[in-house]
Amino acid sequence: MTSVPRLVVAAPASGSGKTTVATGLMAAFTERGLTVSPHKVGPDYIDPGYHTLAVSGGGEVRRPGRNLDAYLCGPDLVGPLFAHGSEGCDLAVVEGVMGLYDGAAGQGELASTAHVAKLLRAPVVLVVDASSQSRSVAALVHGFVSYDPEVRVGGVILNKVGSDRHEELLREALDGCGVPVLGVLRRSDAVGTPSRHLGLVPVAERHADALAATGALAEHVRGGCDLEALLTLARSAPPLDAAPWDPVAAVGGPVTDRRPVVAVAGGSAFTFSYAEQTELLAAAGAEVVPFDPLRDDGLPPRTAALVLGGGFPEVYAPELSANDELRRAVAALAHSGAPVAAECAGLLYLARSLDGRQMCGVLDADARMTDGLTLGYREAVAIGDSAIAEAGTRARGHEFHRTVLEPRAGTYPAWGFVRPERTMEGFVRRGVHASYLHTHWAATPEFAARFVGRAAGAP
Repeated sequence: MTSVPRLVVAAPASGSGKTTVATGLMAAFTERGLTVSPHKVGPDYIDPGYHTLAVSGGGEVRRPGRNLDAYLCGPDLVGPLFAHGSEGCDLAVVEGVMGLYDGAAGQGELASTAHVAKLLRAPVVLVVDASSQSRSVAALVHGFVSYDPEVRVGGVILNKVGSDRHEELLREALDGCGVPVLGVLRRSDAVGTPSRHLGLVPVAERHADALAATGALAEHVRGGCDLEALLTLARSAPPLDAAPWDPVAAVGGPVTDRRPVVAVAGGSAFTFSYAEQTELLAAAGAEVVPFDPLRDDGLPPRTAALVLGGGFPEVYAPELSANDELRRAVAALAHSGAPVAAECAGLLYLARSLDGRQMCGVLDADARMTDGLTLGYREAVAIGDSAIAEAGTRARGHEFHRTVLEPRAGTYPAWGFVRPERTMEGFVRRGVHASYLHTHWAATPEFAARFVGRAAGAP
């Protein structure tokens, strides 16, 4: 059971200002001395980086931004994962994904912001881009409030308001809707964050600028929103009947007492990961050691296994290629049969080349950037035994990239996709499991237990 006050920040559509408002609220409440738990609906890795910075107050990381994805993890895990992340906090702020009612394609409300809000029994604050409307805002808000009576829209924040007169017209229109206006934010170029081919530029690539940006967001939101009313709304959330998720219980306790070193790639080129993955590895008995492939010329001492998550290797291909010593060390570890789990960026790094730049050469494949975007949820089944899964294991994941790999799958593929289309994907070779598919290991904790067991030399 958790009684943490909580808000879900949603919008009618992407681009309305959810990230601006959610991140600004996290930072503004943190500045007031509250311990804030940051969350993001959906699979996105980038926004949680800004959330983490916002609740850290410019100092050390207090709480990592965490994802709540009812598709990747299943609806039953949303409450426990939220309770785990928000334990001991004064307030939780959950940023939604896309429009309030947009979920997994063709699967109704599954994984939508509305779905997660209902699972959390949390009030919703609707952020409306009011830049091109006045009286019509009432029809829009009325529609979103009445569409699903189980979703409690507790207030509206009007974003991109042009003038005092514009604000007056908007407030007049909303007077009869029964939903209070909890904030009015004027158009401002001072609160923007740079974007590129896959969304916002990650915090790890622009830490100083990102820190300044979160400060500007806090000031912007503090000046235009009724923080007391928002906090009162958050405190109106009823108790949630969910015990905190426990990584030790999830993996069944340590699988070894040898404490094998699992090296986890980080830094600017490898910024995408779910916090629960390293928690599960540690719970299974590993010593988790981060390293930066852009800066470190070797793997951490006693490395027995390697995790290469997602990120932007295409942006740093020259630097990654120039780090010959590390590339050779990674290749040697992989060729030794040690367990290696690689997702998306990690897959590209293990390839023979990326945009003509030499990579680690572990996989007989070449990668290149394209103009096309591959994006969406996937259902997959493990084709054969690997360092993370037994043959036949089913998993759900997410693809998000503009690169292509030729060939797409090796002689021994990592996954067979069964939804949305049937195709083979990824590579299993010796101890290497490499794929474009991002998975959330909280949904499959046996991945961590198996991986650490292999790292410790267990059969």
